Amino acid sequence: MANKIYFLSDFHLGAPDHASSLEREKIIVQFLDKIKHDAAEIFLVGDMFDFWYEYRKVVPKGFVRLLGKLGELADAGIVMHFFVGNHDMWMRDYFQQEFNMPVYFHPKEFERNGKKFLIGHGDGLGPGDHGYKRLKRIFRNPVSKFLFGIFPPMLGMGLANYLSRRSRAQTGASEEIFLGEDKEWLIIYCKEVLTERKIDFFVFGHRHLAIDYRLNEDSRYINLGDWIHYYTYAVFEGSVMELKSYMGNEHKIIRH
Repeated sequence: MANKIYFLSDFHLGAPDHASSLEREKIIVQFLDKIKHDAAEIFLVGDMFDFWYEYRKVVPKGFVRLLGKLGELADAGIVMHFFVGNHDMWMRDYFQQEFNMPVYFHPKEFERNGKKFLIGHGDGLGPGDHGYKRLKRIFRNPVSKFLFGIFPPMLGMGLANYLSRRSRAQTGASEEIFLGEDKEWLIIYCKEVLTERKIDFFVFGHRHLAIDYRLNEDSRYINLGDWIHYYTYAVFEGSVMELKSYMGNEHKIIRH
């Protein structure tokens, strides 16, 4: 019976090279094939690609296995959602047209089976990181998007891939360290939201850590980790939400 809701994020397909990205893509497709029989809904929570830009008549080369599988799931009637991340923010209407998949540029609330979810990629939320927030406003500006589109695809994609690699090099291993409740900016953000309204599950990506953190008696913060180191996903069934690893990395999930 198709009654489960799945949440995945941060595939970063295309990085760090074609061979390792292809190997990862095959595992992701294998997982999606496994869940297609019991999935009622799938949320893809950003950074599916290490870079994505939709020109009016051109999309990035590659990823055919994943895109084909998404088409198969859509044709099977599985409802899918996509939240843009900081690496694939320049979406247009390709996913809507091909997969009937809504694309969201901001966190959005959903209610399922009496439980309230706040879902988003997670970049730019909470305190601090002012430099990135300024950069995000620039990149998401329609003028910036238009100007980038003037570049020939070969030049534009080359520049974007260089900037993406540079960003990962600067971040390094800092993404892999849990900073504690008072310094994890997404936990701080969740607590601020809870002062205004009740949310049962906050579901984010971006952080590249698999985290299942109880904020209070009724609310949990789920960070989906990634499909580079953790191969983690969340699944909601009935009223139960679980964070799991497809590749047996449950011991790496931070639980509180």
